[in-house]
Amino acid sequence: MSIIADKQRKNSEKRARKLANLKPFKKGQSGNPLGRPKSITLSEAYRNQLAQAVPADPEGRTYAEVIAKLVCVKAIKGDVSAAKEIADRVEGRPKQSLDVDMNVRDWREMARAHGISEQDVFNEARQLITESATDSSDGESD
Repeated sequence: MSIIADKQRKNSEKRARKLANLKPFKKGQSGNPLGRPKSITLSEAYRNQLAQAVPADPEGRTYAEVIAKLVCVKAIKGDVSAAKEIADRVEGRPKQSLDVDMNVRDWREMARAHGISEQDVFNEARQLITESATDSSDGESD
């Protein structure tokens, strides 16, 4: 029996040593003070790259400066999309308004009001879908 008692005593001593190393966090202290490592986003990577100097540029310009100049040259030559890009970046995109009709109508009510049966609506929809599918398949080339 003394052999079993010795094993139990050794196990409890090991357990006591392991527990002695455990220390609870102080109140208000995080177990991971630096937090999760931040990953770089695509936008950040673009900003970093655009801020760097172009290696072979004699004027020492950044990528952003070179790109801005190229877009301006395109705009001067009549490229409307380049001019729009410049305006959007400098002036901000124009506000877009959206009209929303909150008066939701049931198509069945509308059909009845115009004297059209549900079956006529189905037939018309089927015909439009068929025509649309035929039109889109005609435009494809194999």
